[in-house]
Amino acid sequence: MPMTVGVSLKMYFGHAQAEAWFTDVAARLREHPALRAGLVDVFVIPTYLQVLPAVRAFAGTDVRIGAQDVAEAETGAFTGEVSAAELAEVGVSVAEIGHAERRRLFAEDDASSARKCAAALRHDISPVLCLGETERLSPTDAAAAAAAQLHAALRDAPAGPVILAYEPVWAIGAAEPAPTDHIRVVTRALRELLAADPDRAGSAVIYGGSAGPGLLTELNGDADGLFLGRFAHDPAAFLAVIDEAFALATGADA
Repeated sequence: MPMTVGVSLKMYFGHAQAEAWFTDVAARLREHPALRAGLVDVFVIPTYLQVLPAVRAFAGTDVRIGAQDVAEAETGAFTGEVSAAELAEVGVSVAEIGHAERRRLFAEDDASSARKCAAALRHDISPVLCLGETERLSPTDAAAAAAAQLHAALRDAPAGPVILAYEPVWAIGAAEPAPTDHIRVVTRALRELLAADPDRAGSAVIYGGSAGPGLLTELNGDADGLFLGRFAHDPAAFLAVIDEAFALATGADA
């Protein structure tokens, strides 16, 4: 199974800035051995307006383009929403669902995450399902909280792979990621749950929350990859993590 490295650009980039970033990163990845060998799965999640330029910029690579949200409904009078069907039509293959910011700012909950996951999977879009406790808990309690979120979000979802992004809210934007011993307890528990569900074959468990270089190596295989934020605004930094994932996948020194 390949390693997974993704980034959500949130609302940090203007349109021209995003296009320049896409062009730069696509040029660096077009012949990258990690992608050519299928050993690292890379995804980029821009704003809705930046999706089409991203699809064009990364054409000819295996980089997957995502959306930062997806409508719960299939179609209809839902002003401001974008359906999973339309996202799939233009080339989106992953969708970020249940992020802590959406929960805090827009009162999204496990029930809305479940409806969005179902909508995405109906159209062969893999949810990047964000899970994580709001307050610092023991690793065991954090694993239980993440497992409860997972069960709620996927209870009635169609079959299909998901990318679980474990993002403890207290670590998002912090100076350091969560301790590796904490992360590995949660990611191992989530992996076990996915492995026990035949509907989730091909899924991955990645870590987000002040993630950067060196963390994958420290986790030593206990996470399938990283979900990056502002650190990856520098294309060279983004590539550094992809290089690290490739080194781990090939057994080379990172």
